[in-house]
Amino acid sequence: MIGFGGGSSIDAGKAIAVMATNPGDYWDYISGGTGKGKTVPNDPLPVIAITTTAGTGTEADPWTVVTKEDTNEKIGFGYDKTFPVLSIVEPELMLTVPPALTAYQGFDALFHSTEGYLNTTAYPISDAFALRAISLVGKSLARAVNNGSDLEARTDVALANTLSGLVESTSGCISEHSLAHAMGALNPEIPHGAALISISAAYYTHFANTGKCDARLIDMARALGKADAKAPMDFVAALVELQKACGVDAIKMSDYGIRYEDLPKYVENAFDTMGGLFQFDPSALSRADVLTIFQASYR
Repeated sequence: MIGFGGGSSIDAGKAIAVMATNPGDYWDYISGGTGKGKTVPNDPLPVIAITTTAGTGTEADPWTVVTKEDTNEKIGFGYDKTFPVLSIVEPELMLTVPPALTAYQGFDALFHSTEGYLNTTAYPISDAFALRAISLVGKSLARAVNNGSDLEARTDVALANTLSGLVESTSGCISEHSLAHAMGALNPEIPHGAALISISAAYYTHFANTGKCDARLIDMARALGKADAKAPMDFVAALVELQKACGVDAIKMSDYGIRYEDLPKYVENAFDTMGGLFQFDPSALSRADVLTIFQASYR
């Protein structure tokens, strides 16, 4: 099975590879939400990943994200057999990606890395991948957004993306992705990266205020380019600065049909479908905390 394109195309290839050799419905093998969580009985087809975007890191991890539209569930799935047997990363294939999508994808790669660095399962190998990916995004994402033909910048962001997939394979996402998946499940028109960007300042501010991961937030601020970072909120400042440089600092949830009064639905969806990620947060997030993050992010 060859997955050629962005994250959705390659993820679809992984899901098809599973179902080409196995009985039943794909959702039989999904854990979370209405998934049945069954063990996959037969090995999937081998997957070759050829990525034309720099965002999901799916070429370097086993994960595949699929949305079940009839139940508004967007859930990740994967295991060792869905790891690509061969991946091709060629930045020249990415030169024509439009600026906004370049930014959305680049921030997805960034957040795979920042979440992986804050994940309670992080260890020195995942940390090395994460910090290098963060530094490459900080160095070159704005350049790639503002000049798509800058091959050096595209190459940096492509490498950051692949490294972020290795973070996903050695550490993993935390609850920021649960929140963003809920937004995409209930409002599929919002790009995944845009959803992540829209909640990111409030999300990381919450953890900066807990005092539970101060050193790691400072590490990430320095990696992102704020060399003199000394406080956890310096990461949030560096993050917002990069979003401004990429022209994505004013994303409005309301532009994608998300209503303020419906935000409690997104909280419940996040816990019901991707609730497993919350256990890896550096400090516990309650439903009230998640609602506050959504409300603080809403425009």
